[in-house]
Amino acid sequence: MKAELMEIGIKAKEAAGKMALLETNKKNEVLNCVAKNLIKDAKTLIAENAKDMEAGKANGMPEGLLDRLLLTEKRIEQMAEGLEQVAALDDPIGEVLSMKKRPNGLRIGQKRVPLGVVGIIYEARPNVTADAFGLCFKTGNAVILKGGSDALHSNIAIVASIRRTLAECGVDENAIALIEDTSRETTTEFMKMNGYVDVLIPRGGAGLIRAVVENATVPVIETGTGNCHIYVDESADLDMAVNIIFNAKTQRIGVCNACESLVVHENIKDALLPKLAERLKEKNVEMRGDKASQEACSDIIPASDEDWGKEYLDYILSIKTVKSTAEAITHIKRYNTGHSEAIITENYTNAEKFLDEVDAAAVYVNASTRFTDGFEFGFGAEIGISTQKLHARGPMGLEALTSTKYIIYGNGQIRP
Repeated sequence: MKAELMEIGIKAKEAAGKMALLETNKKNEVLNCVAKNLIKDAKTLIAENAKDMEAGKANGMPEGLLDRLLLTEKRIEQMAEGLEQVAALDDPIGEVLSMKKRPNGLRIGQKRVPLGVVGIIYEARPNVTADAFGLCFKTGNAVILKGGSDALHSNIAIVASIRRTLAECGVDENAIALIEDTSRETTTEFMKMNGYVDVLIPRGGAGLIRAVVENATVPVIETGTGNCHIYVDESADLDMAVNIIFNAKTQRIGVCNACESLVVHENIKDALLPKLAERLKEKNVEMRGDKASQEACSDIIPASDEDWGKEYLDYILSIKTVKSTAEAITHIKRYNTGHSEAIITENYTNAEKFLDEVDAAAVYVNASTRFTDGFEFGFGAEIGISTQKLHARGPMGLEALTSTKYIIYGNGQIRP
């Protein structure tokens, strides 16, 4: 292991021990100070981000990824607001979840505790830097960040602002660390830092997540890509459907909760698709569909088999027609990524069937998939959106960054 990585790991482990003992009021005070200083440092952050944006454009970075990379005053204010929201949330650390008395008089309970050192590997999303810090700090964890080269200047500036604030508040600045070496070799070594890192969370595209899952020896919480579907049932309010699809597809294209795939009941395709096409023209969305959808709307071009399972992160939407809710669910089960799925319907039975049978972290009735987000769910920020089923699933807030330990009270019991 490289000496600099080992040093970061040692310091983070030491900091985690201190973080676990911080009182709630102190944690909240620090989080609010970090939020204020990020806003104060906005000009510096934007200037450093401009270097990353310029390089991204020069390297042909797709529009969706450039959008993820961009920092503006408004986005920095949102980062700060997320930290303030985390400060306002209840502190889960120290919560006793249960306490039961055994026949021998032992009282056995569970207490919520930090995970320790959380490692996060992520791509061109500088907002993750602040979000990850806030959630880890509130839960008494230290965090080691490994961002991509595309956002290096932005991440260095954000982490510098946070570390300076920690020092000013009398808190170990090693509660957050950034690995500035963006080489693949260093990333692979980071995945194997057992003894220093307690859990690893990847945030990014399918390639990054697969690489972490396949190569890490540190336990991984898997966050997934989002091939998110919206199914428009034959009973749907078509105006509502158009508004929801437009929002889910175009509000931000480079995010994992954007709608990538549309499933339409054949009985309403002729009424829905031309109307939808007109609305999507506002954002120049390319529609790729099956033969039935093309017959309903001349703006739709033929889809290939690859389109059904693709996360575009672009102004492209696949369209599949079906004969029933059951067929829609079968199609979604085959191609979804376990992220977010939605049905637009006025039929209660179909809504409940969809909720019961679709297997995803978030399942919606008559709402945009764009709401799958820690901020929107009231968690303040989020550490990621888990598409696995162990420990945490869906937007990961404070509780997802905790573990438990058993606490046992006795009065002299010995085991016979």
